[in-house]
Amino acid sequence: QGQVLESGGGLVQPGGSLRLSCAASGMTFSLYLMSWYRQAPGKERELVAYIDSAGITKYADSVKGRFTISRDNAKMEVYLQMNSIKREDGAVYYCNARWNNSYWGQGTQVTVSS
Repeated sequence: QGQVLESGGGLVQPGGSLRLSCAASGMTFSLYLMSWYRQAPGKERELVAYIDSAGITKYADSVKGRFTISRDNAKMEVYLQMNSIKREDGAVYYCNARWNNSYWGQGTQVTVSS
């Protein structure tokens, strides 16, 4: 049974940086499309970025140029480097692994406050 576990959330000031990590297990990781989603209070969950098995990436317009998604297939991990963080980036960030199955993590909280 596949699992993903997020880490790296926390409190960050506007303009700061944060790196989220997602560790996967129980799957052939290299085959999976790995995504980061986020959900702010009162809002729907939205796609932030994804990276597919070939390393092709896609970003939400709201984070382009500020966030970078990457993966390490040997470590079975995916990362989200968040730079120039804005208040509106505050949310619970979820990792998703999708191929023949879809696995979600429990999420990691990112709080943006000065």
